Amino acid sequence: MNHGSMRLRAAIFAGAMAIATTAMAAPKTILIVDCNAACDGSTPMTDAIQKAINMAAPKGGTVTFKPGTYLTGALFLKSGVTFEIPEGVTITGSQDIKDFPELPTRIAGIELTWPAALINVRDAHDVTITGKGTIDENGAVWWKVYADLSKTYVAKGLRWAVDYDAKRVRLSLVQNSYNVHYGGGLTLKRSGFWTVQILYSHDVTVDGLIIRNNEGGRGPSTDGIDIDSSHDIDISHADIDGNDDALCLKSGRDSDGLRVNRPTYNVKIHDSIIHRGPAAITIGSETSGGFHNIEVWNLTVPAGPNNSVGNGVLFKSAHTRGGTATDIRIHDLTLENVATPISMTMNWNPSYSYAVLPPGTDSKTMPPYWVPLTTPVSDAQGRPHFSGVHIWNIKATGARRAFSVEAYKDAPLTDFKFDHLDIQAASAGSIADAKDWSFADDKLTIADGSVVRVTDSTNVTGLPAASAAQGATPAH
Repeated sequence: MNHGSMRLRAAIFAGAMAIATTAMAAPKTILIVDCNAACDGSTPMTDAIQKAINMAAPKGGTVTFKPGTYLTGALFLKSGVTFEIPEGVTITGSQDIKDFPELPTRIAGIELTWPAALINVRDAHDVTITGKGTIDENGAVWWKVYADLSKTYVAKGLRWAVDYDAKRVRLSLVQNSYNVHYGGGLTLKRSGFWTVQILYSHDVTVDGLIIRNNEGGRGPSTDGIDIDSSHDIDISHADIDGNDDALCLKSGRDSDGLRVNRPTYNVKIHDSIIHRGPAAITIGSETSGGFHNIEVWNLTVPAGPNNSVGNGVLFKSAHTRGGTATDIRIHDLTLENVATPISMTMNWNPSYSYAVLPPGTDSKTMPPYWVPLTTPVSDAQGRPHFSGVHIWNIKATGARRAFSVEAYKDAPLTDFKFDHLDIQAASAGSIADAKDWSFADDKLTIADGSVVRVTDSTNVTGLPAASAAQGATPAH
């Protein structure tokens, strides 16, 4: 090894509990992190790993690891870096909140300062995160933070504030970045909060992530992949078992989301499996910036003894959220034992969606992000508008009800097309506040013989004969 290489190794890991070797094969640099005597995950390795990242960045190098378990706080990937976690390597998260510096970001639709994620790509480009290894945030400590705060907040009428005041660490964040590639067979486990958040970013590819957040408990808000006010995103070959939205599109909440006004658009989500969670595909509840040109296909919810998915297609928002969603295409879904294949509500979870200050709240001492959360939004601004939606080739068996749909009379769900639905359900369900909906070549097999109850709707046509609309205004 030449003297330059020796100096490089010494500079990276001087004083750290690690050993690095380098391979100087032009033009890339490969830095290998060795946990040495700390391979059981008991000794913090944050500084050693971050030094390797920093040294790899100028030459567009790769950081990889020798087998073992590496305990770390927040890591910040830099432009040009490939971060490889090979099989036999586990990156595990620190349990000390001090290891996650607070930085500007957005959480559940509100811009605020929040602890960094375990893995961060911020203001960067041309970053790859890959490998057959594991990132295990070991997030039960953050689940407990949420549970403990909920006990006091809910009783005070502050259910809406728990998600923001209970500061939990996300497993990974891509923010203000582009040309990011994430996947390669990585397993992500036990996230403290959202697992993958793609925020204010574009040209991001996620291909081949295994997400397992229900090991050792069921953590609250352990979303799988959240696409948040971002564009030109491709998500594929995800295998998700979580305890909240599996694959979700977001674009801001209420007054703050309307202020930011950044849509999510040009998104492809496909060829993925969902085992547990509220839905296979979710749009919302943060809808303020809107959505357009979204295509979702080839999602599967398989039957299984531990599988539980509440909805197939889930659109959710609230009358303070606003936003316009157009040109949404969802097709070729296979849903086994999903409770409601088609579910849409524009008045979702009122205790969470509508923030009201309890009497006697001192505005001088409350957290600053409570201000946008409690800022009134007029009906004109707050009504969400969904239109131009096409849903087709849905095969659902073992459902409880085929449809659960409701919006607002002054903001109906408009211009929806459904074709080649094949839904087997115990009950037909209901559709309300629909306008210009058409059905073609659909089959509903309803165990209790009920028909879809359609109310406060206009021009709903083509429902299967066994489930003809009742109470709808006839088409002209």
